[in-house]
Amino acid sequence: MSILTSLKYHFEQDRAYISRQLWIGSDPLTFLGLRTLVNFPRSLTMVRDQLHTVDDIDQPIQDRLSGLGHNVSNCTLDELISEILDGMLIAIHEPSGTYISIIPVAQPLNRSVTVPLTENVVRGSSSAFNEDIELNVGLLRKHINSSDLQIATYRFGEVSKNCVVLSYLNTKIDPRLLRSIIKAIETNLHLDVSNVQELSKMFGFSNFTLVTRYNTTELPQSAARALKNGKAVIFIERLPFALILPSLVSDLFVTADDANHPQVFAAALSFIRIIGALITLIIPGLYVALVSVNPDVLRFELAHSIAKSRIDVPYPAIVETLLLLFVLELTLEAIVRLPPSIGPTITMVGGIVLGQAVVSAKLVSSLLIIVLAATTISSATVVGFQSALTIRLFKYVLLILSAIFGVLGLLFGIVIICSYLAGVKSLGVPYLQLKNPEGE
Repeated sequence: MSILTSLKYHFEQDRAYISRQLWIGSDPLTFLGLRTLVNFPRSLTMVRDQLHTVDDIDQPIQDRLSGLGHNVSNCTLDELISEILDGMLIAIHEPSGTYISIIPVAQPLNRSVTVPLTENVVRGSSSAFNEDIELNVGLLRKHINSSDLQIATYRFGEVSKNCVVLSYLNTKIDPRLLRSIIKAIETNLHLDVSNVQELSKMFGFSNFTLVTRYNTTELPQSAARALKNGKAVIFIERLPFALILPSLVSDLFVTADDANHPQVFAAALSFIRIIGALITLIIPGLYVALVSVNPDVLRFELAHSIAKSRIDVPYPAIVETLLLLFVLELTLEAIVRLPPSIGPTITMVGGIVLGQAVVSAKLVSSLLIIVLAATTISSATVVGFQSALTIRLFKYVLLILSAIFGVLGLLFGIVIICSYLAGVKSLGVPYLQLKNPEGE
């Protein structure tokens, strides 16, 4: 069975598969591709014009054709199918048995460069990564115009081939860290890697970790900053963000935009973010500890005011706190899921009405509303959505321990969290390391 027949048989159920014949002089050329990926009229016009404008018009057609792409004459059927699925245009000259893979005029399936959707830019570039992996690499090169920037492309999967790009700076990244990343990638090329969980599995990260081992960003300047700090940046095909490895605790409090502020302002912003993280972690547990277990450590006036606000509240402090925290978590999730046109309005009105209603109904104290509002606002000061989720989860650990052991339990919980963070490593790099990452 010929290659053409085998390809036709393979794609017989796919209506997008097209086979077109074009005559150049007395030579027939057959072009194969998927019309959902290839703009055939413009692509065939481009090929014909280029073949007619070759300097030596008398040379054989197969030689002129070879200058338009790379030769795949010796490729297997599976490799040719992979080329077609990648959106390439296959040109065949049957008399000579020449198969050429040509970059065609593609169908406009990708959106243009837009502003970031999940990260706000105060001072810096507003261009954001999108689903086109080649465009993402181009944006990164715009920010790092250096010969030290290395780009390695890998194909993952046995059934569905997916492209993953690894980028790093030769002079900045630690060789041991680079070897760990490359070894993890090259030994798992058989895996299907199309999302972040599958990438975490490839690197051997635990599924039950409370600390993210990577950072995600839509901003090319953030990816460029990570490369200059000795980290690696990974792009996964069809994901509109970059993944930065490894993750360090300092990433929670510093952004690429900070470099565009005076040093004093940048330090002040980092300090505010640290205070915000501590408020998110400690304040809910401290409220429960002081109200239900250790009210004797408060001044009499403050203890009396808190007790007065809770006179008609029927639940213990831990129950009302968990109840209201759960409602706030639902509100935060609704903000993400609702359409942008109505989401903020509904959640703002709902939050105000609900907060006023639960206080009026004496289900929670008015002080708790203040505490949890401050906690929710503070959690948003941490850099990165996933990092904010980590802080939000840790606060429940402190909350439960505070309800049982009071202030002593709060302090014990802080020690537990610090001990856990001290043992977290990403590709051999400690999470609490403050300087540039170095592998082991």
